[in-house]
Amino acid sequence: MTTPRRDQLEEGLAEHEKEAQAVEEAAMLSPRLIYEAVRRNGEEELERPNSALWFSGIAAGILISFSVLGEAFLRSSLPDTDSRYVFENMGYSFGFLLVILGRLQLFTENTITTVAPILISPSKRGLIRMLSLWLIVMAANLIGAFLVAMFLAYAPVLSSEVAVSMAELSAHATGMPPLEGFMRGIPAGILIAALVWMLPTTKGSEVILIFLFTWLIALGDFTHIVAGSVEMAFLLVQFEIGATQAIFGFFLPVLAGNVVGGTVIFTLLVWAQIQPEVEPEHHR
Repeated sequence: MTTPRRDQLEEGLAEHEKEAQAVEEAAMLSPRLIYEAVRRNGEEELERPNSALWFSGIAAGILISFSVLGEAFLRSSLPDTDSRYVFENMGYSFGFLLVILGRLQLFTENTITTVAPILISPSKRGLIRMLSLWLIVMAANLIGAFLVAMFLAYAPVLSSEVAVSMAELSAHATGMPPLEGFMRGIPAGILIAALVWMLPTTKGSEVILIFLFTWLIALGDFTHIVAGSVEMAFLLVQFEIGATQAIFGFFLPVLAGNVVGGTVIFTLLVWAQIQPEVEPEHHR
């Protein structure tokens, strides 16, 4: 039989635990804990079978087309005013919402997630596995982009107004000089990596976060390798641009820009910030 005093102590302890839990849930995650969440996600990705990565990457390449379609739909339906640019770029978020919330393999997300485990435990095997994953996912994203581009270009699914808008958007995205495409790819890589970094801290506001970050990419006219590959493929399959322009004028410069922004700049700076806290704990 418990005494009243013991009951009071137990109630006090239970209340204290509830308060501590409430404070913990309300508190912002520390950079070390965010990095740990990203690292664990990266380790899971690195351990996935190649076939799973492949089909997930193809699905992502297909669904990211809704970013280009979203812009084209809005451009063709909005009046041609000075503010149209701001509103039509909201459509760019549609494909990213589908891909990120659907947990599909998008190459630019892997510029931070799969790098995080390698920085903590560098090894030749880990580096080879990371580069292999990058190659598989990028190739799969491209396959998906070309499949959907063929469909959109030759199936009777787009109105003439939307098709014209999509061609205009695609010509603009792929028509930049290579150096400009590379430079504009850097901010896009940083923003996608920052988005991945911030997602573990959000509960119930993921849609808003994804929408704002990807809308900013479109507003800034920054170049994204996967969404841009849909635009590149849309012109290629209709012979509007040549392979040389597609590969060397768009694809390789933008790919390099996204990797520099996502990995070389954002991920390595984040690692420099939390390295003194992580490494001593990791080597215990």
